[in-house]
Amino acid sequence: MSISLRSLILLPIWISMAHIQQGGPDEKEKTTALKDLLSRIDLDELMKKDEPPLDFPDTLEGFEYAFNEKGQLRHIKTGEPFVFNYREDLHRWNQKRYEALGEIITKYVYELLEKDCNLKKISIPVDASESEPKSFIFMSEDALTNPQKLMVLIHGSGVVRAGQWARRLIINEDLDSGTQIPFIKRAMDEGYGVIVLNPNENYIEVEKPKIHVQSSSDSSDEPAEKRERKDKVSKETKKRRDFYEKYRNPQREKEMMQLYIRENGSPEEHAVYVWDHFIAQSAAENVFFVAHSYGGLAFVELMIQREADVKSKVTAVALTDSVHNVWHQEAGKTIREWMREAPTVTS
Repeated sequence: MSISLRSLILLPIWISMAHIQQGGPDEKEKTTALKDLLSRIDLDELMKKDEPPLDFPDTLEGFEYAFNEKGQLRHIKTGEPFVFNYREDLHRWNQKRYEALGEIITKYVYELLEKDCNLKKISIPVDASESEPKSFIFMSEDALTNPQKLMVLIHGSGVVRAGQWARRLIINEDLDSGTQIPFIKRAMDEGYGVIVLNPNENYIEVEKPKIHVQSSSDSSDEPAEKRERKDKVSKETKKRRDFYEKYRNPQREKEMMQLYIRENGSPEEHAVYVWDHFIAQSAAENVFFVAHSYGGLAFVELMIQREADVKSKVTAVALTDSVHNVWHQEAGKTIREWMREAPTVTS
């Protein structure tokens, strides 16, 4: 006997209605409500098992978008801002499209840091082997040699990377609103060296290797007939699982695994690493930090780990919409006092 997917979807509701109909007047009202609910279900929509391929362009031009002279993202043909709901009722597909565009914008901002801001891309760990996972930061030419002033920028958590404050603002507003570029250019104009941290680049993703499990029947002394029955059951189970998976996740994405970057596996680790290998080695007499959101927490953790060094070198800190908490992070009394008394701007 074969049962359609439509029947499987409706079966729980039919069973509920059958139980309810055996009751009194109150139960009949519930039956009416269930029937009303049933009439509103768009079974055709529920039955859709395919969505457009998750195959997106890898350039802004491919998406038919470009940044205009005001730094706003606009459609090349219509001049309209970015539209998230490109395909109605396909939220997952629209989200994947948005993420694909976001990755292109990340690379675009990296290019701007190098070409427009004249920053250098520095690979870390500094002693990484050719085969191990790596990250990078950006620095001005004089970041380590400027004797007077050094500006350090730390963004928040999430999908943003070096040079960004907020991807949403870059896409929906403009580059000046969502990137660190205005901060970098002004700092350099005023004679600061600049270091741009990249605290969310903590790992690389690689495809998970396929594990071939040897069938237990290969080395078994079971009779051939019994092995055949077990193999048949296994195949049927796999068939049912694949059938379910097709509807749950129409497009199987590759299974990925994360390979963490040595000494940079978290934003906090990254801040300490960049301090030890770059900021602490710089010639600047005065170091200034601008730390946004989770970047503020990373800065406080840096203070906890390197209190004396930070106090001797850091002149002022701007914490913008910071999520740090000196109590939860168990910052000592001397750190709390320094943050109260030092030029610390919180917004």
